[in-house]
Amino acid sequence: MRLSQYFGSTLREAPSDAEVTSHKLLLRAGYICQLGAGIFSYLHFAHRSLTKIENIMREEINAIGGQEITMPVIHPADVWKETGRWYQIGSEMGRFYDKNNHDMVLAMTHEEVVADITRKHVRSYRQLPMLVYHIQTKWRDDPRPRAGLIRVREFTMKDSYSLDRDEEGLDKQYRAHYQAYYNIFHRCGIPVVSVKSDVGMMGGKMAHEFMYLTPIGEDTLVLCDSCGYTANRQVAVFRKPAAAPEPLQEMQPVETPHTSTIEDLAKFLNIPKSKTAKAVFMVATITEGQEDVSKFVFAVVRGDMEVNETKLANAVKAKALRPAHEEEIVEVGAVPGYASPVGLKDVLVVVDEMVPQSPNLVAGANREGYHLRNVNYGRDYTASIVADIALAEDGHACAVCGSALRTARGVEVGNIFKLGTRYSDALGCTYLDENGEAKPVIMGSYGIGSGRLLACVAEEHNDAYGLKLPITVAPYQVHLIALKGGEAVAEQLYADLTKAGIEVLFDDREDMTAGVRFNDADLIGLPLRVTVSERGLKENQVEIKRRASGEVFMAALAEIEARLKAEIKRLEDEIMAKVVEVPYR
Repeated sequence: MRLSQYFGSTLREAPSDAEVTSHKLLLRAGYICQLGAGIFSYLHFAHRSLTKIENIMREEINAIGGQEITMPVIHPADVWKETGRWYQIGSEMGRFYDKNNHDMVLAMTHEEVVADITRKHVRSYRQLPMLVYHIQTKWRDDPRPRAGLIRVREFTMKDSYSLDRDEEGLDKQYRAHYQAYYNIFHRCGIPVVSVKSDVGMMGGKMAHEFMYLTPIGEDTLVLCDSCGYTANRQVAVFRKPAAAPEPLQEMQPVETPHTSTIEDLAKFLNIPKSKTAKAVFMVATITEGQEDVSKFVFAVVRGDMEVNETKLANAVKAKALRPAHEEEIVEVGAVPGYASPVGLKDVLVVVDEMVPQSPNLVAGANREGYHLRNVNYGRDYTASIVADIALAEDGHACAVCGSALRTARGVEVGNIFKLGTRYSDALGCTYLDENGEAKPVIMGSYGIGSGRLLACVAEEHNDAYGLKLPITVAPYQVHLIALKGGEAVAEQLYADLTKAGIEVLFDDREDMTAGVRFNDADLIGLPLRVTVSERGLKENQVEIKRRASGEVFMAALAEIEARLKAEIKRLEDEIMAKVVEVPYR
């Protein structure tokens, strides 16, 4: 590839709306071009890098038995209505009508489609297990696209789907993907951790996310450095401090002026926050049949904890959850800052599992400036749901070993789900077992976004001068620069290296200074730079620079092909040395 012919250009400065490093550098280096909010064109450099990433995915999924297929981007809505997700998913789903006025869907995932294929083609236990995958465009109308390719609306994903006879088969394919995903990320030069996560709109009974740890991440992870426990904060559990047992006391009102927060209340009464009950008001959107209804949710946790909104949403089976407005709180008979479920009726009350185990708490009196002492669950009020709805935070005790937990930020670069029979039951995907009995196909779903992965590679591998891409992901292996007096030799070298199978980007631009060319080479970030100059040729040598380390050395012109192949192999070996077996957690 000649840089003089490149469809795109490098930029000295990134656009002002580019916030994170990967977004700035991919724009400046001419990898991507933004069309609209969360919508990008991938120029030649990015296209080559994405192809390499996707081929790594292919190799690893093929190695565990995958068959590549292609499923459509446009779906009739009927199949989404059969599973119920047409009604459960909100405005993120791209809906439209075709010319015959039929409801249609822009693909945001493909569980429905693969289940439809399965019910049409799988008949016997002899056809299972199976593993199919595709690499396809998706659309999710995210209201807050940000950070370049980290959070977009149109994107490409590798989706694989396992089909099994039983849970044992699903476990085997799930664990195979777990290791294959680590292999993919390590081959791309990305360090990741796997965390247990919420199944979300996918459904099923288990999920893991693969997280690239970075301050720009929107996900909060909960980690234990002692035993290795990891989880997305959405589902993380922790060892909750038990309340000391004590006899139940008589409930009494107490005047508590200007104590609308737990901190103020605990200070005013000179009690620990763990002796208080915290009220949180939300409005849930819950699907009942084919209709969405709004329900007021009164959540209660102990005052030394916070409500985890994901856990709360799962507890009430909500498709969406928002904070209640003050007028909505008043309408149910509660008083903001002084509320409790005591005396309230026709309210969906959800309490954390520790509240029934904590006697004589101080809770709101539903009266301005007053609280109630000695409020006890079961005697003074009950709840519609008792569940773990508490948020894990820094310093909380690990549920496994008791050590202090810590939190970190991360970007989700992949996920795996045990779907079970969620889609099989809805779409009638069955097979006949050895006895001729119909059984549901057991499914798993596994996804990686290639564009987001490229962004994370760029986020991980850069310096003040530009990108420093790994050999496995870089669009080309060698950046060849011809300086004055070296043009003819560089032309021949470009032809020889290309013929030898080395991927070369040739900066043959005659109207650019040496400084501009070197700066662009650092910005584009290919692993090796070869400079042909008149001064070096006097000694029959060319200069080689290793982009990652900055090392520069001279190599004999006659040996350049062999030296470059040796350098490329060294870099590839360094990457592959990181591809190791990872314990399943």
